[in-house]
Formats: sequence, C-alpha cells, structure tokens
Amino acid sequence: VGCIPAGIAGILLDDVIDAYLHGPVVIAIMLIVYGVFFLVIENQKRSAKVTSFAVMSFKTALLIGCCQMLALIPGTSRSGATILGAVLIGCSREIAAEFSFFLAVPVMAGASLLKVLKMFKAGVVMNALGWGVLGLGTLVSFVVSVLAIRFLMSYIRKNDFKIFGVYRIVLGLIILAVMLF
Repeated sequence: VGCIPAGIAGILLDDVIDAYLHGPVVIAIMLIVYGVFFLVIENQKRSAKVTSFAVMSFKTALLIGCCQMLALIPGTSRSGATILGAVLIGCSREIAAEFSFFLAVPVMAGASLLKVLKMFKAGVVMNALGWGVLGLGTLVSFVVSVLAIRFLMSYIRKNDFKIFGVYRIVLGLIILAVMLF
C-alpha cells in the first residue's frame, strides 16, 4: 500500500523530472529544505500513536507512501521524506525508520526496472559483461544497504535525527557555494 503512490507518480512523471528537475541547484535546495524539516520536527514534542506495525493502518501506510512521492524530486532523501512524513502522521521514530526501509525495496527495484526498460526501448544492448557488472553492483549495493540499515536502526534507537538535518544543510550549502565560485 505504501509503494503505490510513488510507483504511479514515478511512472507518470519520470521523464518530466529527468528533464526539468535534475541539477545541482534543485538538489542543494532540497538538501537544505529537508535538513531544516529534520531540525524542526526533532525540536517538537510529539506523542507517537503508532508504536508497532500491529497498529499501523492501511491509511497510515498510504499516507507515508504519499510522502515517498516527494523523493522523486532530486535531492530529496526517500527515507528522509518517509520518516518525516511518518513522524508527522504519528509514528514513533523507530517505526517510521523501519517502515521507510521496508518501503525502499519495491520502490527502488521498480525504479531500476523502469530505467532498464527505457534503456532497451532506446536501443541500448548490454553484453554479458554489462549484465555481470549490473548484477555485481546490485549484490554489493544490497549487502551495503543491509549493513547501513542495521547501523542506522541502532543509531535511531539511541539518538534523534538532528545530525541528519545538520548534515543535509551543510552539504546543500557546500553545493551552492561550489556553484557560485
């Protein structure tokens, strides 16, 4: 349920996003905007209504999925958009982060499949070596993702998201500075 909105929007808007939103300025602005969002959300006291998956409704999952659509804009962290959205909807930070990571698998697989299909449609042909490199890259990416998710879930249980907010703001400012100079 949480993947449906981003899947539909990704299929319908992929070419528009590629044509008009890919660029360092958009990326820098979105890094800064979501960095500020992280800091604002973490400075508010919220009580979580959803503290386990057993009490998460389909409506909540769908709303988080709608937040995931924002990640189609370059520079928007998919996990950041879904975590922030989930916390605003009333999920605990832990449930928000874990659900966000669960949502990543089908959405990223679908996005990758869409790019491969577009490649074929454009007439690009990959040989065995190309497929091997793609497969190896996918495997390495999966292993690194699992390790990163384990680390982040451990971190989130003990800490807040402020460091992610600061990181995003600093990185966005660096990108803008590099563009200006």
